[in-house]
Amino acid sequence: MLGEIFYWIFNMSIAATICTIPVLLLRPVKKIPRRIFIWLWLVPFVRMCIPVGISSKYGIMALLSRFTTKTVTVFQIGDGSALTMMNHTMGAAGYFPITYKVDLLEDLFNVASVVWLAVALAAVFTLTIIYFVTLGEVKDAQCLSGNVYLSDKIKTPALYGIIKPKIILPMEYEDSELHYILMHERAHLKRKDNLLRLLAFVVVCLHWFNPLAWLILKLLYSDIELACDELVLSKCNEAERKAYAYTLLHAAEKTNVFAASFGGAKIRLRIENILSYRKVSLASWVVCSALLISIAYILLTNAS
Repeated sequence: MLGEIFYWIFNMSIAATICTIPVLLLRPVKKIPRRIFIWLWLVPFVRMCIPVGISSKYGIMALLSRFTTKTVTVFQIGDGSALTMMNHTMGAAGYFPITYKVDLLEDLFNVASVVWLAVALAAVFTLTIIYFVTLGEVKDAQCLSGNVYLSDKIKTPALYGIIKPKIILPMEYEDSELHYILMHERAHLKRKDNLLRLLAFVVVCLHWFNPLAWLILKLLYSDIELACDELVLSKCNEAERKAYAYTLLHAAEKTNVFAASFGGAKIRLRIENILSYRKVSLASWVVCSALLISIAYILLTNAS
């Protein structure tokens, strides 16, 4: 049973890798707002979580199925559509339960599944420990106002927590910078970025054997900060944007799995984006949204 689970996890990871390549190629396109791009990053994460998909003639999996991979029909919806799973390894001769083409493959997946589960559980356990250690760091924080707190145990402002997030500021914060810091952290709060970061990390723990999954996680975290900057900048004039960039320079570059830090991404990249920021027109939003829907359809549908 465990071997069968890992068989499909492995295939899901291959599918996610295939879907990641187009997203990586699009990432350097600066005209695509990071707020849109966050949704693009969700495509490979969906592939890592959901083994089934609606069949289509126009998806990337349909193209690949002409040369490699095998389609497994789970449920026939109608004459032209079905719920299918992609068998990229093509090591099975039958499904539900899986029967392998050779006994060696069965032994390999059974052994690999034990290693996979052990490391995945260890990663989730470590994640849990980090969560409680993080909470312990700020449990003595002093309330400044509302959900804004002060702590002498942190060096950079951050949004801590998942269920009831708190904005934690260092004791030595500058009053002149407080406005922009709070704008940034409240943008994280509005977008529920801490929850997204946690869910993404858990998914990657399940696909720990895939190096590209860790790269996706790193880039997602970076783009979360850039998207948050965009949301703040959309409400600022030119002088305020410069002040925001100046405030960012004073933030320490530090990240935390459970904390959306004010200085949590590459400072130089964020400063460049801030200084070159241009408000996105309605027409651009429409075009980018249409592009997002099209790419999601192409990458998330399976072969017939």
